[in-house]
Amino acid sequence: MGFARSALHANPLTLDASLDCANAELDGATAATIVAWALERATNPVLSTNFRPGAAAFIHLVTRARPDIPVIWVDTGYNTPATYRHVETLLARWKLNLHCYTPRVTSARRAAIDGGIPHVDDADFMRFTRDAKLEPFERAFNELKPDVWFTGVRAEQSSFRRELGVVSRGTHNTLRVAPTFHWSSRDVAAYLALHGIEDNEDYVDPTKPGAHRECGLQLLS
Repeated sequence: MGFARSALHANPLTLDASLDCANAELDGATAATIVAWALERATNPVLSTNFRPGAAAFIHLVTRARPDIPVIWVDTGYNTPATYRHVETLLARWKLNLHCYTPRVTSARRAAIDGGIPHVDDADFMRFTRDAKLEPFERAFNELKPDVWFTGVRAEQSSFRRELGVVSRGTHNTLRVAPTFHWSSRDVAAYLALHGIEDNEDYVDPTKPGAHRECGLQLLS
């Protein structure tokens, strides 16, 4: 049973049933097959990434199938120099259709007014997360209006992500598709090596001080 475009606008119970069928249909499918399956059902797909370690494998996988797909990147302003160079390298090499969104408050202004990034236990940390990442991301979705959202989340990354499945209901009524959902870190490394892709090993996400903490993007509705 396939996942029809009309299911994206169905009531929640119908949508959840369609997602169950889609996950059953894609059980054991390769990442490339999952990408092709989703693109067949998309009218306006997007890909989101933060260019973290290993992300280049996911980006290459999807853009190889759809070179012109919009690539959403929320640049919080706190990325490392290595990450910015990595982005520029991939942008030039793969001609990415990059859509970069930034916070309305710059990191320099935040440092001057608020003293920088609040501690994770500070009451202002959630406000910082929303201002630095969630608001720009929602702005991107409001402007691009996607129906299919490719994401690089993988099951091994956290207990929350393990529950999502290959396809799930994403923010803004999108079909969220994670083609590398079942990949291990070793699978990612093998893909990068196979295609001769340099990775970004120097990365910082100020909204995720803990490896298994969610920044909130996957929680948006």
